[in-house]
Amino acid sequence: MRTYELLFIVDGDLSDEQKDATIEKVKGLIEKENGVVSTVDKWGMRKLAYPINYKQEGYYCLMMFEAGVNAPAALDSILNITDGVVRHMIVQK
Repeated sequence: MRTYELLFIVDGDLSDEQKDATIEKVKGLIEKENGVVSTVDKWGMRKLAYPINYKQEGYYCLMMFEAGVNAPAALDSILNITDGVVRHMIVQK
């Protein structure tokens, strides 16, 4: 298993409950791919570097997890179509 870092931005217009539900959904997706989430670091609302879908702010979250080699590709394809996730980036540590 390899260690990965996932940084994603949740839509800032969602309520706090919806943001937490989206974060738990992403955590569940990682566990579905036989991964283990080690840390979840919620950075909170931050200004985006450039407007995305006419929005200026987003809710940032950083997850550290361990998973197999094929997990990032599967996770990437699911996060691309997940409502509430504006942008994401997966990096191997």
